Amino acid sequence: MKPDIELHDWPAARREASTIRYRVFVEEQHVPAVLELDAHDPVCLHALARTADGYAVGTGRLLPATAHAGLVCGHIGRMAVLREWRGQGVGAALLSALMEAARRRGDAEIVLSAQTHAVGFYASFGFAQMGETYIEAGIPHQDMRKSL
Repeated sequence: MKPDIELHDWPAARREASTIRYRVFVEEQHVPAVLELDAHDPVCLHALARTADGYAVGTGRLLPATAHAGLVCGHIGRMAVLREWRGQGVGAALLSALMEAARRRGDAEIVLSAQTHAVGFYASFGFAQMGETYIEAGIPHQDMRKSL
């Protein structure tokens, strides 16, 4: 499946993005609900993946660019695809759209915090591991980065 990817501000994406994230992070992965939404959402660019019939099945966000080691750096986060739509190219389409948005914005590098089970997925897009794994919200994570 090749989903349609839409990029939105938080007011336009909030209902669908937060529903997907709640289902994936809170219900499926048991992340405490209080940790799922944060103060970054209102300032992020949000991606929604839609099926041909318009159903939102995945989401991710691009935080505002920051300076990191002298480079303009973007941060991708909150990547979530509904269980029944995984393995069908939804995550790849979301990641590609968010990387392209960062590239168009002028970011030189993208960083993200991958759940360790997804490290191979991000590596297939050219992301490299940096640092040691750590626990966030009870889940092992690995920081990764990619030059654009």
